[in-house]
Amino acid sequence: MNQIKVGCEVFIINSDQLLLGLRKNSYGAGTWALPGGHLEFGEKLVDAAKRELKEELDINASKLEIVAITDDPKDDGHYIHVSFILKDYLGGFKLMEPDRCEEWKYFSFKALPEEIFLPHQRILETFNQKKLYLY
Repeated sequence: MNQIKVGCEVFIINSDQLLLGLRKNSYGAGTWALPGGHLEFGEKLVDAAKRELKEELDINASKLEIVAITDDPKDDGHYIHVSFILKDYLGGFKLMEPDRCEEWKYFSFKALPEEIFLPHQRILETFNQKKLYLY
């Protein structure tokens, strides 16, 4: 059965730097990714993003804004990604899922790592072009 899955990611930007996590023990291991995960049945998009921030980083987000929507249809699956931003976050974070993420680190937008998680490359491209949806 073919399904469309929805991913909810969050841009956390502090002083023009973006927080990324180094994936491990899952698809895309060894690449850097935005915090986020899958929308659960019956869940609002923004609630999924907030839940993922709590699960992955122990961050209680109060206000998120949508900044990018991307679609990624492929033969082996179809994803819609809805990405939010948590601007000027000055609080701390914790590595809450060490079995799935090696570390979280801030990167300058001018010096992002080359090994970006493939599905998130399009999200970053959309965000950098200041578009909501890039087709």
